[in-house]
Amino acid sequence: MNRHPSLRSHPHISCRSRALVAVAIAALAALGPAAAVAAAPAASVLGLWRSQDRGGTIELYNCGPAVCGRILDGPTLRANPDLRDVKNGEKALRTRPVKGLRIFDGFTGGPTRYAGGSLYDPESGWGTSNGFLTLKDADTLEVKGCVAFFCQSEIMLRIR
Repeated sequence: MNRHPSLRSHPHISCRSRALVAVAIAALAALGPAAAVAAAPAASVLGLWRSQDRGGTIELYNCGPAVCGRILDGPTLRANPDLRDVKNGEKALRTRPVKGLRIFDGFTGGPTRYAGGSLYDPESGWGTSNGFLTLKDADTLEVKGCVAFFCQSEIMLRIR
């Protein structure tokens, strides 16, 4: 057995103690790669998410130092791929396509809770600048938007 040099010559450590320490060091060295896999980074909010209630698909991505999200797919888009943002409160924005529309904007924080971002729902035309994203677990995201004391939440499930 190849022992650590400082253990071999230390006057206060018995041969048995040196052997046990050497075995422990060898065991830790053998577990090193496994321990690195077990200590994988925390789940990220980035990726593809499906609305549990509405079935729409959203992509969350980095936009500068923040997190943003855009619409990729949904039942209404499958029925009408050229769907426009007709319920938007700003008349000038009502002709923009819903597919690819950024509906989450400027969320900061992390790794499991993001705040300070805006949310927009093109189905209702409702939006807020007081949104929250909370990663409940690796595959469950709560999206919450509040206006004064009135809040709405939606659960999204990770696609990938």
